[in-house]
Amino acid sequence: MRLGRCSKSNDIIEPYLKPQWYVDCKDMAARSVAAVRNKELLLVPEFHEKTWFDWLENIQDWCISRQLWWGHRIPAYLVTVAGKIDHPDTNDREHWVCGRDEAEAIQNAAKKFGVDASAITVAQDDDVLDTWFSSGLFPFSTMGWPNEDVDDMKAFFPGDLLETGHDILFFWVARMVMMSLELTDKLPFHTVFLHTMVRDEEGGKMSKSKGNVIDPLEVMDSCTLEALLQKLYDSNLSEAEIKKGVRSREKDFPTGIPECGTDALRFTLLHYMMQGSINLDVKRVVGFKQFCNKLWNINKFALTNFPAGFQPEKNGVEGLKLSLSDKWILTRLEQVIVQTCDNMEKYDFGTMVQGLYDFWLKELADYYIEALKPVMKGDDAEAKKAALNSLYICLNTALLLLHPAMPYITEELYQRLPHRAGEAAESIVIASYPTSCATFKVENVETHVANLQLLIGRFRSQLAALNIPKNASPAIFIRCSKPETQAIFAKETAVLQSLLRSGEATILTASDAEPEGCLNQYVNEDFTIYIKVVGAIDLKLEIARQTKNNEKLQDFANKLDQKINKPGYADKVPENVRRADQDKLKGYQQEIAQNKKAMEPLMKLI
Repeated sequence: MRLGRCSKSNDIIEPYLKPQWYVDCKDMAARSVAAVRNKELLLVPEFHEKTWFDWLENIQDWCISRQLWWGHRIPAYLVTVAGKIDHPDTNDREHWVCGRDEAEAIQNAAKKFGVDASAITVAQDDDVLDTWFSSGLFPFSTMGWPNEDVDDMKAFFPGDLLETGHDILFFWVARMVMMSLELTDKLPFHTVFLHTMVRDEEGGKMSKSKGNVIDPLEVMDSCTLEALLQKLYDSNLSEAEIKKGVRSREKDFPTGIPECGTDALRFTLLHYMMQGSINLDVKRVVGFKQFCNKLWNINKFALTNFPAGFQPEKNGVEGLKLSLSDKWILTRLEQVIVQTCDNMEKYDFGTMVQGLYDFWLKELADYYIEALKPVMKGDDAEAKKAALNSLYICLNTALLLLHPAMPYITEELYQRLPHRAGEAAESIVIASYPTSCATFKVENVETHVANLQLLIGRFRSQLAALNIPKNASPAIFIRCSKPETQAIFAKETAVLQSLLRSGEATILTASDAEPEGCLNQYVNEDFTIYIKVVGAIDLKLEIARQTKNNEKLQDFANKLDQKINKPGYADKVPENVRRADQDKLKGYQQEIAQNKKAMEPLMKLI
């Protein structure tokens, strides 16, 4: 037979039948179901409604008694009536009464049995209420209930939003709703946001008995491998579990957990909410710590370029000489504001922080700040003024947007930014959240910058493929088929040079002659790009390098081809291996063909 033992003391656990106290929940459950069906109570994400209905529409009587040494005592009293019930039966429900205290219980017993209160003695049941029963009272019992005329009840009950894990949707959330409707006739809150569970890297539930719990403080403040292992040795885990935990810790954290900070951990947890579960990988937290460093460097760049005593314009960028890049980043900022506010309203925090991450890193840092550098080095005072005010608006607004996800670094950076006179809040915590920004959609700035970014990507790929050194700075050319695009791109040559670290950038019309000493690449019907390779690289050496590389690839392909065509190959080799060999051979052949095609224009330039 199966013999149950306590995991801590190893004592034998003996089943013991004992009468329990129950609550009939059918009516309370029906009201709770109706509240969700009528959308008086919102469950977010909405798919949790199915679980809600499955539980409450099939609810059973709730056993509320527990045989523990702690908790709220059951307000039930066993009654002894002198000369009438001298030996009350604990299993007879008629011998029990309820009351808020002993005095009330005696009065209720006197009425029930029709005797004088002096003839009655009572003894309160030793059982305590189920933890979830006590927790179910939380929304109103903490506010002064049952007295509903107190200030806290008026101010804070009902609440607005409950945020909790989806695993206790029935155990806690449903109990709060049922008991609040029953005892106050009000819903305790109007929205429930249910987040996913934080699990270990492999998706296992974190448990002290498994030894796979990651302490948030260890991620925020760092922890050595020795300290992590010592926690296992000091635990009450079995020897086998300790060994398993040690192997896991040594594999996951060979050098311990690096210091990541609160913001990086908070941002990581929010970012994980794009997925179905939070399988916490500390390496991902380290990645967002580097994002924090990037935020610091972006703001450092701005503060370095803001002149002494810089004050942002009161009217923003109105009337300033804005460049294409200025207009583009402000347009993108407006879209990020709308998306962030919308995602926050929908509790879609994963998408929200991904959008902010992309704006800061890919748009503000990788493109706009690079586009600003030639302006900062130039002599055009009006262009500088427009750029600095655009940069200030982006930083100030994006810090406010990011604040809920990264409260500490955004507060620090917000305090360092210059602000308009009289407009700076004492703290970013109480600053107004952004709602709008200037946009330039009518000028198609996004289309023009998207084309620029496409061409920059093609140039970078070509430069890498040709093995051109980064300090070679070859001249580049762009042929534009449309006159309007030519006029716009002609003003962006400094931006192209900054982003590509190239030499002179020239915009060609459809009728201009082919530039000499260049390799060209057709992009689409609107654009062709050229890189001047003569003088930038040793053409003969590059051809020799690519030829040698092709010979090596051809050697690999020949050996693989011989293996595939060997007698008995089809019969002896498993199908998945044969398929992998065919894919590998095809890859070699394609790479060889591409290399030969890339060498053809180089050979013409010799």
